[in-house]
Amino acid sequence: MINNGLGGSMVILLPERFDPNVKKLNIVANPMTLVGQTPESHVNGMTSSTPLQPPGSALKAKVRHRKAPELMTVERRNWLIHLHYVRKEFELCKQLIREQLDETRGMCEYANYVQGLILRQEGKIQESFELFQLCNILNPSSVENIKQMARALFLLGRYKLAVEAYLQAQAKSEKPDWEIHHNLGVCFMHLKDYESAREQLVFALEQNKHQQTFSMLAKLYLLEEDLISAINTYRAAIDYFPEDCELHTTLGLLYMQSGKHQQAFEHLGTTLTFNPKDTRAILAAGSMMQSHHDYDVALAKYRVAAQTIPESPPLWNNIAMCFFGKKKYVAAISCLKRANYLAPFDWKILYNLGLVHLTMQQYTSAFHFLSAAVNLRPNKGHIFMLLAISLSYLDDEENAKQAYEQAVSLESRDPSICLNYAIFLYNHDDQAEATRMLNEFEKRIVKFRQATGADLDPEVMDAGARLASSLGVSSSIFRKRTGRSRLNAEDNNSSPKEMTTLMGHMKPSSEDAPTTELSAPPPPQEGEEEVPSAAAEEQTESPDAQLIVPEPSESTQEQPHDDDDDENVQA
Repeated sequence: MINNGLGGSMVILLPERFDPNVKKLNIVANPMTLVGQTPESHVNGMTSSTPLQPPGSALKAKVRHRKAPELMTVERRNWLIHLHYVRKEFELCKQLIREQLDETRGMCEYANYVQGLILRQEGKIQESFELFQLCNILNPSSVENIKQMARALFLLGRYKLAVEAYLQAQAKSEKPDWEIHHNLGVCFMHLKDYESAREQLVFALEQNKHQQTFSMLAKLYLLEEDLISAINTYRAAIDYFPEDCELHTTLGLLYMQSGKHQQAFEHLGTTLTFNPKDTRAILAAGSMMQSHHDYDVALAKYRVAAQTIPESPPLWNNIAMCFFGKKKYVAAISCLKRANYLAPFDWKILYNLGLVHLTMQQYTSAFHFLSAAVNLRPNKGHIFMLLAISLSYLDDEENAKQAYEQAVSLESRDPSICLNYAIFLYNHDDQAEATRMLNEFEKRIVKFRQATGADLDPEVMDAGARLASSLGVSSSIFRKRTGRSRLNAEDNNSSPKEMTTLMGHMKPSSEDAPTTELSAPPPPQEGEEEVPSAAAEEQTESPDAQLIVPEPSESTQEQPHDDDDDENVQA
């Protein structure tokens, strides 16, 4: 009750919820009662001892969750750094690494580790090595940090320090790690310690069968010139990895090198079954078809390879020699010029250019390319032989004779070099030396027949017989011994790199004198000593043509083992 200001009093009734004199009652709301509606118990005059509570949704709306505080830990961004790194989003990754290192003052191990991996991929090996050193200081018990330091030392070419680092990692490792032993084997290979390298690689294979370790062990055997052990190693690898195209291709090339063309074709066919666009297998299979005079099929194979490697010098070289075998000399020169443009220091391409120009009786051009080939490979006797033929046509008798002498001294197995030299001497009225070289020719024929079980090309034997008749030398060596010629010999008996003969017309000195000077096919030659890939010579039907086929790689680079780690197809 209050005074209304007019001399009277006035009574104001307040609701119960605003009246301080009324005790508040907690009434439990019936779930069936709407909000704001008077409960049924009040209407009927009943009271409830159960307090009234708001609906559950109203209670939840009143609860407010507080934001979790940010943890200022060193590793709080590691998951995000890893996520961007595996996605190869290196710019975002480096930005996060900078922020993380700024917050932690460079004490975050994982951020430094990933930054080292990124720098190594960018080619900054020394900077990455320093970061891995910092990681090793932050966590000296980590084996991974030491392994990354060792890998950086390997990439820097410091193989002895890399071996020491890997040995330190091996000492700290709780159990044998195949990766450490594999990389130790690779380092020992670079240090020319082949015995230790073999032990480490074999031990790595005992721990775990990996294709990379099989390949490195086979390459070690190739460096030791143990072809049989290399083939057996690849065969064992194929038992564990039967669908690996690289293993099948390399094994096929080794079979080609050993003269077993049937097995080589089987493995190359397996590679092309799994991967029809494998360029190494295509080049190797094409060279085999080319050596059996099947030029159209070989060109079809090369057409497929040209879609993948259009700027491959070996590919254009082999295409050129297909045209040369089909007697399309202008097309052959065009393809060889393109191959020479792509690889100006490849002696085989220069050799073939000299051969084609010599066949087209362009002796000056032939001399030009053969001279360049001799400068690049002064230990190849067949280059000197073709050079001598071109010089004889250019009427340079003295230099031609010196070139023949050099060819005979460098190449001790090819019979037709001696025959060419004997014809040259006979044409220049030196019958005594011609007779001596003819006798040497007969000795080499005997050795060739014993080694291959086949005979030389009939044209070579006929030229030798005519020369012997002109010199008055009687010999049964020139009689046709078997029905098989050198080109018809079995694959297992013939040389894998034998080549047919080239006919060049010499000036006859008399009617009875032989009028043909033959440039004979070279016998098997060793592969290139170049690393990472060795070049092997393959035979075509073309005389002395150098067919380029892929060869098992001699590379001894360490195999990738991290997420960050990483044709010229030669013959």
